[in-house]
Amino acid sequence: MSDIKQNLEIINNKIRAVEKESGRKEGSVKLMAVSKFHPVEAVIEAVNAGQTLFGENRVQEAYSKFPDVFKAYSQTELHMIGQLQTNKVKHAVEIASCIESVDRIELLQEIEKQCLKLNKQIKVLFEYHTGEESKSGFTSDEKLYEALDACKNGQFPHIIPAGFMTMAPFTEDKELIRKSFITLRLLAEKIKTEYPMLTLDELSMGMSGDFEIAIQEGSTLVRVGTAIFGQRVY
Repeated sequence: MSDIKQNLEIINNKIRAVEKESGRKEGSVKLMAVSKFHPVEAVIEAVNAGQTLFGENRVQEAYSKFPDVFKAYSQTELHMIGQLQTNKVKHAVEIASCIESVDRIELLQEIEKQCLKLNKQIKVLFEYHTGEESKSGFTSDEKLYEALDACKNGQFPHIIPAGFMTMAPFTEDKELIRKSFITLRLLAEKIKTEYPMLTLDELSMGMSGDFEIAIQEGSTLVRVGTAIFGQRVY
């Protein structure tokens, strides 16, 4: 058994165990394999081990790897999870099914513009800043609500708001990490009651070092890279 296949089994077993311990329904948490800085061969190895959802931080890297993966394995899906510059949106929209790192209304405007050209709809998650080290995400509730209002009012017909994402602070302090996830969960619960016309069920939170805490606090999607693929290759 390859390391990647074995690592995927270990992570999936941990996810199922924490779901059970937390009283969550089995299968309520999805695993995203974050393949940044790893070659296409590693992605294909993961696909052959049963993994279908992947995440990439950098558009250029994703664009160089995933077209060939999609041709050979049509069941695979890619989310963009890194900070996204507006000049990279065109390629991001072409290759991804979801952009998880929406942190400003100007980005939504550019995503809509590029989706219109491609006659394509795309899911987005609103990234919310909960960790001091993270430089991305909405830092103002006012700006986030402005973006939600624009979606509610039909300004972005090609965009499907699907939920929220955050990155916990990079710290050994588990209570600080937990606080980050609780902050997003409570915000999401509040917004879902205020915007019942939008389906905002996805909570993307938790990475290799903290996904178990994230699942305990309501994550529906964990983003795991190092624990699957090992240390970065390039």
